[in-house]
Amino acid sequence: MDAALGTDGQLSRLVGLVLRSQLPSWFQAYAEMEARAAYISTFQAQLVDGLLQTKAYARAVLGVMTDDNLDARVEARMDRQRILRRENPPLSWAVLSEAVLHQEVGGREVMREQLAHLLEFQGSQWVNLQILPFTAGHHAGLMGTFYTLRFEDDPDLIYTEDFVQGHMTAHPEKVKESSLRYARLQASALSVEDSAALIARVMEERYGDQPAAGGRDMA
Repeated sequence: MDAALGTDGQLSRLVGLVLRSQLPSWFQAYAEMEARAAYISTFQAQLVDGLLQTKAYARAVLGVMTDDNLDARVEARMDRQRILRRENPPLSWAVLSEAVLHQEVGGREVMREQLAHLLEFQGSQWVNLQILPFTAGHHAGLMGTFYTLRFEDDPDLIYTEDFVQGHMTAHPEKVKESSLRYARLQASALSVEDSAALIARVMEERYGDQPAAGGRDMA
């Protein structure tokens, strides 16, 4: 419709705004800043980061408490991922706890699809993924999940969530502390290449075809 009416992408941008309204009110401010960021880094202790989720995985996560308006909420999450496909995407770096690979969300087929999706980012110029292995022991991310957003002209932001809502801050000391924590997490994590190998191994060993009783295979 944009092309036919010559509206220079305005309708597409309006769709994005409508979908963004389906996000929790306390998350919308973060989503707006995320869309403007030049660099996004995150540590995830329990779940695949929202920007890297498949639709089926996102549906299982968002529907765990209620399925009210679930289709719209899933589409809103998928719409956030458009920033990774735009002409000038942000540099994104995710460190995931190995627990994320083993926490079965949505069932085995959903998990297999999700891990296969993570492997699709291998070799990406703009998306880097590391796994923090169980063997790392105690680490700098024990306090939980957090994000860092960096911009071309604005101060860095740190975003965290609790059980009720999210919190953003540009306080220099908080940003400095979070940057140090993230650097230590990256140093403790597997390399990008070894992380991909671990993801592939878990995908096959935990979520691959399993032999059933009597020697028959089961999906």
